[in-house]
Amino acid sequence: MDSLMNKLVMGLVVMVAIFEASGVDAWTGEIRGRVVCDVCADSSIGPEDHVLEGAEVAVLCITKSGEVVNYQAFTNTKGVYTVAETMPESERWDACLARPIGSFHTSCNHLNQANNGIKFTYNRPSGNFHAVKPFVYRHQYAPSYC
Repeated sequence: MDSLMNKLVMGLVVMVAIFEASGVDAWTGEIRGRVVCDVCADSSIGPEDHVLEGAEVAVLCITKSGEVVNYQAFTNTKGVYTVAETMPESERWDACLARPIGSFHTSCNHLNQANNGIKFTYNRPSGNFHAVKPFVYRHQYAPSYC
């Protein structure tokens, strides 16, 4: 995993160097969010709830130039997913849609219907991130201790 992260960081460094050498202003955007399991399906965070590692999220963005870009992300051990890209300022993200694709947790894999996608305008300056509200999955049946 560290090797993959090193390659991604190196790729970003090379892209920034190319943009700077060509006189194009580079812009970096980042989108972060969480995926959680609401064990008791009570719509509140309690001690029984937990983050979901390995949940899949798709992020679709439209750039200022009209190009549509699609990203796929998976949550880490803290239930956080991140999508980031460096591009020319003239082609930065304008609007995005983040939506959950699936939870690989064996018992917490029913998506809360209110969380089927979040649209937002991306107006953050370069280097700043946009936080998306959490996507919530539930058990098919709440455990008896709930």
